[in-house]
Amino acid sequence: MTAILAIDQGTSGTKAIVVDDEEGTVAIAEETIRPRYLPGGGVEQDPQELLDSVLDAGRRAVQEAGRPIDCVALANQGETVLAWDPATGAPLTQAIVWQDRRAEGICAELADHATDLARRTGLVLDPYFSAPKMAWLRRNLTRDGVVTTTDTWLVHRLTGEFVTDATTASRSLLLDLDSAAWDPGLADLFGLGAERLPRIAACDEIVGTTRAFGPRIPVAGLVVDQQAALVAEGCLEPGTAKCTYGTGAFLLANTGLNPVRSSAGLTTSVAWQAAGQTPYCVDGQVYTVASAVRWLQDLGLLGAATDLDALVAADAEGVLCVPAFAGLAAPWWAPQATASFTGMTLATRREHLVLAVLQGIAAQVAALGALVAGDLGRPLTRLRADGGLTHSAALMQAQADIAQIPVDIYPYAHATPLGAAALARCALDPALTLKDAVGDWRPTTVHEPRWSADRAEEFRTTWAQAATARAAKGDHS
Repeated sequence: MTAILAIDQGTSGTKAIVVDDEEGTVAIAEETIRPRYLPGGGVEQDPQELLDSVLDAGRRAVQEAGRPIDCVALANQGETVLAWDPATGAPLTQAIVWQDRRAEGICAELADHATDLARRTGLVLDPYFSAPKMAWLRRNLTRDGVVTTTDTWLVHRLTGEFVTDATTASRSLLLDLDSAAWDPGLADLFGLGAERLPRIAACDEIVGTTRAFGPRIPVAGLVVDQQAALVAEGCLEPGTAKCTYGTGAFLLANTGLNPVRSSAGLTTSVAWQAAGQTPYCVDGQVYTVASAVRWLQDLGLLGAATDLDALVAADAEGVLCVPAFAGLAAPWWAPQATASFTGMTLATRREHLVLAVLQGIAAQVAALGALVAGDLGRPLTRLRADGGLTHSAALMQAQADIAQIPVDIYPYAHATPLGAAALARCALDPALTLKDAVGDWRPTTVHEPRWSADRAEEFRTTWAQAATARAAKGDHS
């Protein structure tokens, strides 16, 4: 029996689970993290809080499991960066979170290189990715130490090693997508040519050992959180797709061994690197999902996220929301876009606003799904869904209605650490296939479309016009 401690270090919290190959998940521990939102688009986290959350959640999960642990797996935020001292491990700056927009000026300076960057990296030139934030940090905070994504720092604190994994590296704008190796020319472009970059490890590679959670055990299964969820939900074949509904929403579709360059403003990354192969995925992001629901709570329109289905209207009565509270991502890439409500009258009530927000979230995901289908050359036939807001039947039904495809709800609340655990199992047993490591699962609920195709198309068209208007306004604000 193999027991894996799988840790998901996320934006708003750290989750640790212990999973073994006979009993499944036997322990769960969580620690809340509170990012700080600053004027000018800054979003930061305290690195010590991140490390403490990993150690505390991991140790509590191990204690609750009450059994020997064979390996630690770590999933990470992907694009959050910090500077730190490689000699002592001490952080030299706050962690600059993936949502941070302060590197917009650096991206503007490099605008003439955007097409070449997309061709070489599969990514869009945007502050969302690591390199612009690393460059901003170097210009504005410190030239000392090394600047890396948080996974490298956390693994160093656990093992003493200086590594990242192929999926995280592929979210940086510094990785050549075809070779899955650092590109010195890209580093030079961002003024990072002199930086020491970590070794890139496979996701099924043992990268070191740690005593942080008891007796010394290997560390493996390093992977970006969204790619980990792609693995856990069994999206192992080209054309399969999942969407995670968390702080933001992240739709990823497997493109196989072909690093497709999106023709629609989506991004292409390494899906995972295991068994000597490097499959890719295309993805799109919705920046505000749970954070949009939190906004409803902050206004007093909603008591808790669990109240959504009790408060939501059966029909929005013409109210339309573009929930661009932190800008619009693909395909608009309008970081300055702001949210809007239209179609309100004196008869509009909070339940209409709540439904309009949910439909606005679902419309963004549906737009991403259509773009993914264009890049794949065939439509998506189903969407697998995970994350906290899949508990809202109203949101998931809106998703099925607007996208016009069935939505399969993943049965577990922790897809990301389960995906990391599957990759760690493959590291411990190279003869194990990833499909066998993941295992089979059945959806708890399947939401079938109830709207007619014509109604869905009309809604998507109207909503897209509103989103495009917000993007245009953002460009000129």
